[in-house]
Amino acid sequence: MVMNVKDRVYAAAEEISAERRPTVSTVRAAAGVSNADATRFLKEWNEEKRVAGGQVAATPPALLEQAARLAGAIWSEASAAANERHTAAQTTWAQERSEKEQEIAELVADLDLAAAEKEAAATAHSDALARVQAQRDALERQLAAVTRQLEESRESERAAAMNAGEATRKLATAEARAETLEQVHTALLARVTPETPNDVS
Repeated sequence: MVMNVKDRVYAAAEEISAERRPTVSTVRAAAGVSNADATRFLKEWNEEKRVAGGQVAATPPALLEQAARLAGAIWSEASAAANERHTAAQTTWAQERSEKEQEIAELVADLDLAAAEKEAAATAHSDALARVQAQRDALERQLAAVTRQLEESRESERAAAMNAGEATRKLATAEARAETLEQVHTALLARVTPETPNDVS
């Protein structure tokens, strides 16, 4: 269908107005019309655009009210959806925070238990060392007593050697006693240093 001059000017003006304000020269070149036709129909096109803009600006109040109610309903629905998402996010965050707090509490309890076990082990180790030391002290006291007895026996032996009459009998008795005491001494020495129990870690 062949467009008339007016239609060509209007089409050219619409196309040019998408990028910039149409002028007589740009419309004339785009539509392929005379300068007079471009001037006349571009003026009409501009007038129609101005009137159309005024009609849009003068929207009936009832339509404006309906548009406002629609916008309010849309805004209310969007706000409700946003509140629901916010509530869900808060619930999820509260649950995650509760789980993290529980995890931290369990870790703290484990640390406290480990510290208590370590302290108990150290106390038990200290008690074991104290018992060993007490046994060692007792054995050392026994050794000192046996040592004194051995010295006394040797003194008796020397005194007996000086007696002419009963020297032989007393010497034999003293030697037997000395041998017995030496055996006791040796046995006690073997018990003086008992095996130290393994350290409690």
